[in-house]
Amino acid sequence: MSAVRRLPIREVAKVWGRDRLPEPFTTPAGERIGEIWFEPQPPVSGLLAKYLFTSEKLSVQVHPSDAQAPEGLSGKEECWLVLDAEPGAALAIGFDEPLDRKAMRAAALDGSIEQLLTWHEAKRGDFFYLPAGTVHAIGPGLSLVEIQQNSDITYRLYDYGRPRELHLDQALAVACGEPYDAALRSHVDFSQNVRLVDGPKFTLDLVVSAQMPTVDGPCLVMPLEGAVTLAGETLGPGTCSAVEDVSQISPSADGKLLIATALT
Repeated sequence: MSAVRRLPIREVAKVWGRDRLPEPFTTPAGERIGEIWFEPQPPVSGLLAKYLFTSEKLSVQVHPSDAQAPEGLSGKEECWLVLDAEPGAALAIGFDEPLDRKAMRAAALDGSIEQLLTWHEAKRGDFFYLPAGTVHAIGPGLSLVEIQQNSDITYRLYDYGRPRELHLDQALAVACGEPYDAALRSHVDFSQNVRLVDGPKFTLDLVVSAQMPTVDGPCLVMPLEGAVTLAGETLGPGTCSAVEDVSQISPSADGKLLIATALT
């Protein structure tokens, strides 16, 4: 196996996606692409990196933890880094006031759950970490990167009347009806290295200089701007690679990249 593996791309059509994606991506004719997945490969099979592009609201949803996930599957802790946001764009994370399961069920059934969520206005550089169990939704007009555990378990509580399956019982069994912890939110200006996530499931670093973060073991490398050289191959935005060691990473002078490492 090569020491550096460029990950294959999967374009995922979504009802809330876009018919025109920003560069360097292109949109297949007649499609609305909402997600660009970088298919997990060894040596980093436990993490999934994505771009999300929204033109409508995503469903109100929640993900289980490892302990709550069906047997043999992992849960889903995730995080978002906003790359671009139209004026007024927002993300819903947690609730304005504590909500018990009975009240959450009623709100999901009558649609009022959308108004009970806390909507955070979003702009470029905003960062959010979402522990498993966090009820959330993403609004229109956003371009963001999502780094998550390699799990596709999503329980929908509410979907604005769209004809897609809901998973109310499963969602209520794992959902936290609490306000979002402000300590899990931050803002970066893309001018200096910063550790965005430090466990429990993965670490994530924004790197804008040649100074590499302290990372043990294989990692994902995702160029956001400029270029990065990985074991002699130069790659730019719109790619993601798995590498054995950070010593193989050499960003360009104007490079901005994310480096993610699985911890479990």
